[in-house]
Amino acid sequence: MVGQSPGEGRAAVLLQPFVHQVGGHTSMLTYDEHTVCKPLVSQELSFYESLPLAMRQFTPQYKGIVSVHLKKDSLGNLTLMASPGLGQPDTCGHLDSAGGDPAVTWWHKCKWSHSQVTRTFKDSCPGKMLLRTDLQYHTDSLLEDANGKQPERRSYNPWGLHCHRQHLNRMSSKHNENKLHQFLLLENVVSKCSYPCILDLKMGTRQHGDDASEEKKARHIKKCEQSTSASLGVRICGMQVYQADTGHFLCKDKYYGRKLSPEGFRQTLRQFLCTGNQLRTDLLEPIILRLKALLAVIRKQSSYRFYSSSLLIIYDGQEHKESAEHHRPFPKTHGSNPCRVDVRMIDFAHTTFKGAKSSPNPTAHDGPDHGYIFGLENLIKILQSLSEGK
Repeated sequence: MVGQSPGEGRAAVLLQPFVHQVGGHTSMLTYDEHTVCKPLVSQELSFYESLPLAMRQFTPQYKGIVSVHLKKDSLGNLTLMASPGLGQPDTCGHLDSAGGDPAVTWWHKCKWSHSQVTRTFKDSCPGKMLLRTDLQYHTDSLLEDANGKQPERRSYNPWGLHCHRQHLNRMSSKHNENKLHQFLLLENVVSKCSYPCILDLKMGTRQHGDDASEEKKARHIKKCEQSTSASLGVRICGMQVYQADTGHFLCKDKYYGRKLSPEGFRQTLRQFLCTGNQLRTDLLEPIILRLKALLAVIRKQSSYRFYSSSLLIIYDGQEHKESAEHHRPFPKTHGSNPCRVDVRMIDFAHTTFKGAKSSPNPTAHDGPDHGYIFGLENLIKILQSLSEGK
């Protein structure tokens, strides 16, 4: 499954930041139109290799492993190159046709310098067009300006660029160009969306893994206690919603989500369904049905603990755009999933279960993940109250 070394097999694939990454700290990279990749973590690989059949409809499709290395040009600009090998999916080595997305096309043509990526992106014409010139980078919150306020409307979510910049910094400081890194190849779960509206939810009342140090354990417990993770079993880690009235995405990051009260969480869920000129109440029923189906599956998974994993709720803002342009009401729901609503679990680096290969002596847990179930039940209740107009 492991990709071949540079120079062997098919042409190397230039990896670029995934423009629709709304949360997390690991850089998600675009491999091709339907595939993303992320650094391999043995615990996450073990999960995908042992994935229960009932859970597959709620997780990205696992597509294999690929080798990745840094490449530096004469000016010191860094890129990440994937080297497809035997056993890899038949993916394209050139990304120019990646859905016609102008952001993807432009990011593909750029060479990213780990020390100059922010300036390069902001000072370029496409960068100004996509993210506006007021974009600020802070260590505490990507989307806050100098006054501590979060600008909301962007042409594209800048979180992926933020994660990519940090990832290049870490890799270039620790490794040389010849070092091969293993990356997981996963389904791009928003590839069918023209304007992906994404809500990233950190699920469960506990976020630290069984192997966490005492310091890390205390840090994660504090984050949960000070957020809706403790009271609701779920907190917002990121969000983007296409606004039909402005033609931009409304974006929120994890720092915004940590500050929310239970009522603030509810209002942000409502905001996730707001197009800028209309509330998408037609999406509530299909989302709730999908969450209930996931809840039934999770209740049956004995010994699994999905610590620090996220849940994505996805729908296509294309319907916003078309309805706004033609002054039509949004289509009514008929059938099980007419509005291309999707719900997917992601990020399993700290997921543990009986028989996991990643650890010779994993902590034994009995029964289902009650913290995760608590979060799902509260999420469903809040969405049902929105559906009832409360």
